[in-house]
Amino acid sequence: MSYAVCRFLLLLTSFTLLSANAAADTTVGGVAPEVAERILTTLNEARPDFEYREVETTPIEGLYQVRVVHGPLLYVDASGEYFVAGEMFQALPGQFVNLAELSFTKERARLIAAVPEEDMIVFAPEDPKAVVTVFTDVDCGYCRRLHSEMQQYHDKGIAVRYLAFPRQGPVGPTADKMVSAWCSADRQKSLTDLKNGKNIRNNLCSDHPVTQQFELGAEVGIRGTPAIILADGSLVSGYRSAEELATILGLE
Repeated sequence: MSYAVCRFLLLLTSFTLLSANAAADTTVGGVAPEVAERILTTLNEARPDFEYREVETTPIEGLYQVRVVHGPLLYVDASGEYFVAGEMFQALPGQFVNLAELSFTKERARLIAAVPEEDMIVFAPEDPKAVVTVFTDVDCGYCRRLHSEMQQYHDKGIAVRYLAFPRQGPVGPTADKMVSAWCSADRQKSLTDLKNGKNIRNNLCSDHPVTQQFELGAEVGIRGTPAIILADGSLVSGYRSAEELATILGLE
């Protein structure tokens, strides 16, 4: 997928990017084949440059959902002609439940688990009690704050695995810094130096994973950094102190 298309999809995610695999199966007791075919045909005729996942049902009768690969979740009518890019909530006593986020956690966990750990930059204590995956940007203030408190996370038994998410996209000065860190012989030191505001040697190797990780971030719903992914696929947006994160993880 081209960078221009990826940027367009990210713009769509300013409305939403939290995808879902909603309640029903699409082949058994799910969407009628002729409805699914009609929806996908209409969408493909409108934007053949996008890739669409399968059509699924939603809790609202006559409304279906289709996910754009590396993009948002579309809520579509049976014709496929009209859609909304957004999130669906259920009103329950005392709360609004984000159904898209709730149902996407397993898919997000699967996508993150598919990333080889050698493609990450990992900071871990000797005997970790929990592991989180953090999409980061070296020029992000709260990312720098999180990194400066790494020892506090380790004291709580939390290992941090970094994935690259340069907020301005995989092309530009910040992306080049992150590529240089991932291409470095000492990734941990290079990333730490960058987050401390230091310069490192420019090293733009051809086999870096930064672009791929940026696109993965878009696919799993990242709209800002730091973005913390828990082992079950839950997304915790923004900075959390070691104490807060330990509470979320059930460590104390």
